[in-house]
Amino acid sequence: MTVARNPRFQSLPDHDAQAFTASITFDWRLLPYDIEGSLAHVAMLGRQGIIGLDEARLIEEGLRQIEREAETGAFTPRLQHEDVHMNVEARLLEIIGPVAGKLHTGRSRNDQVALDMHLYMRQVGHRQQEALLLLIEALLNQAQEHKNVVIPGYTHLQAAQPVLWAHHLMAYVAMLQRDIERLSEWLHHVAFSPLGAGAISGTPYPTDPQSVADSLGLDGVYQNSMDAVADRDFLLEYLSWASILMVHLSRLGEELVLWSTEEFGYVRMADGYSTGSSIMPQKRNPDVAELMRGKSGRVFGSLMALLTVMKGLPLAYHSDMQEDKEAVFNVVDTLDALLPVAAGMINTLVLMEDRITQRVGRDYTAATDLADMLVGRGMPFRSAHHLVGALVSRLERDHIQFSDITPDYLSEIAPDIPYEWIAQLTAQAVVSRRKQSLSTGPEFVQTKIADARRWLNEIRQGLGLV
Repeated sequence: MTVARNPRFQSLPDHDAQAFTASITFDWRLLPYDIEGSLAHVAMLGRQGIIGLDEARLIEEGLRQIEREAETGAFTPRLQHEDVHMNVEARLLEIIGPVAGKLHTGRSRNDQVALDMHLYMRQVGHRQQEALLLLIEALLNQAQEHKNVVIPGYTHLQAAQPVLWAHHLMAYVAMLQRDIERLSEWLHHVAFSPLGAGAISGTPYPTDPQSVADSLGLDGVYQNSMDAVADRDFLLEYLSWASILMVHLSRLGEELVLWSTEEFGYVRMADGYSTGSSIMPQKRNPDVAELMRGKSGRVFGSLMALLTVMKGLPLAYHSDMQEDKEAVFNVVDTLDALLPVAAGMINTLVLMEDRITQRVGRDYTAATDLADMLVGRGMPFRSAHHLVGALVSRLERDHIQFSDITPDYLSEIAPDIPYEWIAQLTAQAVVSRRKQSLSTGPEFVQTKIADARRWLNEIRQGLGLV
């Protein structure tokens, strides 16, 4: 089938210009949603008497055939039809003849493509919600399996105070729970139909936009036709959500990279999530964790790209807005690939407990607790801080740890500190003294793990996943 010349123009489009403006090279993935929206639209046209019921049924049959052809690969995109919408319409014309032209009654490509993106993003949101829950579950499994392991907690990347390994992982669970909550809220914003807006001002036909929204399982209809075709907030919100998520995943990836180094040695990546070197046979590279960190850049870039596109556009639709798809699709594909791999990496992560046992306590991370003991005996905190700081400086100079202190040594350099307190400075004792529900105290961490599992089950039940 050849392209009919638009009578508004005296010649066919320039081939290079047509290739430049075409979106079919990337919007083909919207085909199922384009057909879904068209089926709802044509059914409404028939109900409203805008077209005949027999015509509506014929168009529906043609759309169903296109759907089947696409599933088998018999229907493929053709560049001369510019975008997914015109490809569908052209194929429909081939199947059922001129009545195909009635499908577009009361509709513009402006509200049509917006609806396609709403339907597509709704499915993306549900899919990535499920993948994110699996990652949270993997973190919970790791936390529970090694619930008694103590590691140094860091501030400024310097050993600060002992914390449970489980407590550290639960910090990421808390971040990802917020990501799930933001995603759930965003799904409500996506569930609105722009169809009925037409190109900008609505349509003179007696369409029923609410019935179309209902048939598609959407919550409602945009309240302003210009906003309906010009709005890309729901895509900006998705990219913003994805950027925040990638901050969390990148931080986790960074810690896994650090922890897997020989210098730390806290964790070992499973072989399936590691790579070798092309030249150094001893290497085990944490490529998955590195790319989890590295791919944040492209996600942030997509957000900035679409913000830049949208910031100067007067109402209503402009071809600039076609740029939304590649930005969003890139992020969708990135997260679709990353989230399952991240969950697998966490599930198979090996905690090197022997190495951690050798490391933990071989520092002065119990110093704050020692100062707090002095405070408990009546000493002002600043005085206790000064006294313990001086003690640590002397210990460093003498190359000994708290556990190496003898009664004579302590009585000589810090006589105000009872020697029996030294035995209370083990990492396990320090974490056990934490008394706040948000702290690393073992009983509180166990409660948080149990609470998170209940939350996880409730979310899955709400989504019909159990």
